[in-house]
Amino acid sequence: MKVHSGIDHPDVREAVFFPFDDHSIPFSTGLRLFLTPGKSADNFNPTVISTGPGGAPDEETVRFYGTVIPVDGELRMWYLARGYQDNEIFAPNALNWDPEAGWVTGAKGLRACYATSTDGIHWEKPNLGLIEYNGSKDNNIVDLSGGRCDLASLPVLHDPDDPDPDRRFKVAYESLPHGARAAAAYSPDGLRWTECASNPVAPLMEQTGLIRFNGCYYMNGQAGGHFGVGRKLQTFASYDFEHWTESSCMGLRRDNIPPRPMAGHWNTAEEVHLGAGLWNRGNVVIGIYDMWHGSSTGDRSQVTMDLGMVVSNDALHFREPIADFRFVPAYEEVGVPIGRGPALSHGQGMFNIGDDTMLCYECWPGGGIRLARWQRDRIGGFRFFGSGAEDFAAGADDSQQRHCITCAVDPQGANAQIFVNADGLNEHSELTVELLDEQFHPLAGYSGDACIPLGTPGLRQQVCWKDRDQVAADGPIRLRANFGGLRPEDVRLYAMYMSTG
Repeated sequence: MKVHSGIDHPDVREAVFFPFDDHSIPFSTGLRLFLTPGKSADNFNPTVISTGPGGAPDEETVRFYGTVIPVDGELRMWYLARGYQDNEIFAPNALNWDPEAGWVTGAKGLRACYATSTDGIHWEKPNLGLIEYNGSKDNNIVDLSGGRCDLASLPVLHDPDDPDPDRRFKVAYESLPHGARAAAAYSPDGLRWTECASNPVAPLMEQTGLIRFNGCYYMNGQAGGHFGVGRKLQTFASYDFEHWTESSCMGLRRDNIPPRPMAGHWNTAEEVHLGAGLWNRGNVVIGIYDMWHGSSTGDRSQVTMDLGMVVSNDALHFREPIADFRFVPAYEEVGVPIGRGPALSHGQGMFNIGDDTMLCYECWPGGGIRLARWQRDRIGGFRFFGSGAEDFAAGADDSQQRHCITCAVDPQGANAQIFVNADGLNEHSELTVELLDEQFHPLAGYSGDACIPLGTPGLRQQVCWKDRDQVAADGPIRLRANFGGLRPEDVRLYAMYMSTG
């Protein structure tokens, strides 16, 4: 019998092996994991989307809680906003219970807006001509929910493999008319949306994560249904985007659970705010979540939030590579309301463009959309363990080998190429990549002295062996990366890639 207690192996054209993904690289020795924060106390990240001019639909508030997707060489952003004209309907700081909506109006009333960019730094708000606002259709309002100011979240998914061209963009959103239960809509272009006839399609939740992984759609956020007070990352699933599970999978929680003392009131504990915005890298999902630090008073104005990073290999269960690591730390910044604890919040906004990895996020609440940047895929990696006093104090053995070994991956008969993203390589430090079979035996022609050492840094350097530059293997193989040379402590390994085209 076959017990389906885990997901099927993802079928990808390129597998990426990040050191912070301990399922894809489960074995290492003599190496230390590090993550690279996207912000420092004295380096403010730029604002890329700010409030618009007078009379614009985003002149009063710009929130993210949205999505950035690279499509056909262009970056497309969906974000949430409100203009002063909307305050006649929704008092932005009021908490007004609407019995028909079954939710609090005012603080939740936002509309969907759109922006585009070719570099991730400079963004334009095109005149879409779809929705009338302030007497004109010359604006960037998206035709979702009739353009009404009743949205609270906007995770968009590009699904180009859907056979129906009218469903190649999908959104699962929270809105007031549906009582904060998740609703679904479809679009051929991401601008003109048709709501699902059976809305709402899923239970009450505040969501930011939406992904199609291994043939199934997953939507995550903070929701109810699991033990204890506080916000937790929980995920619902669907195979057709309309019929979703009523129960959720617990993906990540930061609050204390018995026998540790539990928080008894909202806003007082360590929590996971709004689930996680997801970045699908094929065999691994990277998530960005709000690391909610509660106040003992329960006063929301004293809450602070950093951005944390998690990974998953099934889009259901998430883990922090380094517990409580502030991936993008919150500090007081220009443009952020004074008198509140410094706080950041995410959307689904992590992507690669050119030689950069970028992350769009917001200063919470309403401080505009900011941008964090790294060199491409250099958000964390392995370094030599034993190069400093801290490492030796922790028990590093300077005589041991430094290497890591990936999980098994089967190219299924296709010729594959191996690439490495590494820094610190020079005439005195090098990396070699060997191939092993699934049982860890060296493959002839791909191991030992057969590998040509990498001695220069690069974001995507091809690995070659003495008489070949491609991998032809019969069955699953593993990659083994070796840190070498006179100064292996200089080497930083950020990623390895195995590509079949």
